[in-house]
Amino acid sequence: MSLNGRLDEHTFASEALRDNPLGDSADRPLWVYTPPGYDEGARRYPSVYLLQGYMGQLPMWWNHFPFQEPFITVADRMMAEGSAPPAIMVFVDTWTTYGGSQFVDSAGTGRYHTYLCEEVVPWVDRHYRTLPQRESRGVSGKSSGGFGAMVTSMLRPDLFGGFATHAGDAMFEFTCFAKFPMCVRFLRAYGGDIEKWWAEFRQRGRFAKPEDPSLLIIYGMSACLSARPDGTPELPFDPATGLLRQEVWQRWLAWDPVKMVPDHADALRTMRGIWVDGGTQDEHWLDIGAQAFRAALAEAGVPDEVVHFELFPGKHNGIDHRYPMSLAWLVERLSPMA
Repeated sequence: MSLNGRLDEHTFASEALRDNPLGDSADRPLWVYTPPGYDEGARRYPSVYLLQGYMGQLPMWWNHFPFQEPFITVADRMMAEGSAPPAIMVFVDTWTTYGGSQFVDSAGTGRYHTYLCEEVVPWVDRHYRTLPQRESRGVSGKSSGGFGAMVTSMLRPDLFGGFATHAGDAMFEFTCFAKFPMCVRFLRAYGGDIEKWWAEFRQRGRFAKPEDPSLLIIYGMSACLSARPDGTPELPFDPATGLLRQEVWQRWLAWDPVKMVPDHADALRTMRGIWVDGGTQDEHWLDIGAQAFRAALAEAGVPDEVVHFELFPGKHNGIDHRYPMSLAWLVERLSPMA
């Protein structure tokens, strides 16, 4: 597909991901978009890192839906027309055998936070004309990608000066806890043993049974947020009884962006822009997560003028039209004249 700018498709050989516990490839696709006019001068540009949701892979940025253009095409046209400031966009792959990494370092999946922050960001700054200071670098994502945007910005405010989260995983008491009883019911067919389900899932047709999506997400999230030292995912509930495993659940809550805000308030107050939104009919209650995260930002003293918060008519899927909105808003605040 013809673009006004340019999309470079690289393969990145990661040292951080080498010998990861799942044996996933350390050679990762990495896409870098440069805006119209990039090749004609020496100008430097803000950069925004784009993170896919759980089970998302880079080709999905080109997904075509009825009456809707792919995000890359829309963003490219907006930059060509001037309705969005020009920026370098970086599309990061963190796929795992479990379907995702939550963009964190984990004994269960690998060092994906390190990969993004210590390898990809410096590489992009070396090979492209970015504005390399944190005030001109942002990160954006939806669902698990939105979680990654929130958490990465809080953990590494030295690298990222703004972020956007669309229906990002937050307020786990509503958005994660609600899935636990359903998973307990599903696991009855497997004797309460999620490892038995996992072995069967990998051998048969994927998503051939109605329980597969929910169990995969819970299993994968456990690998990311509560893996044992040997890498085994540890569920936050007893699958045989449904009783909560309080110590494991507390490990999950320690990663809840809403709970993280007080400890990272100083970093959040330095952000140049924070976009938070969610659909009012989100099936995973992530509009409530967005609401809670916005309230936590206010409680932490983040100035209202740097936050865009919006609840809009919509569900969890089919909200790709929101990405160009947040991109234009965020890049405007990451640009040198902001």
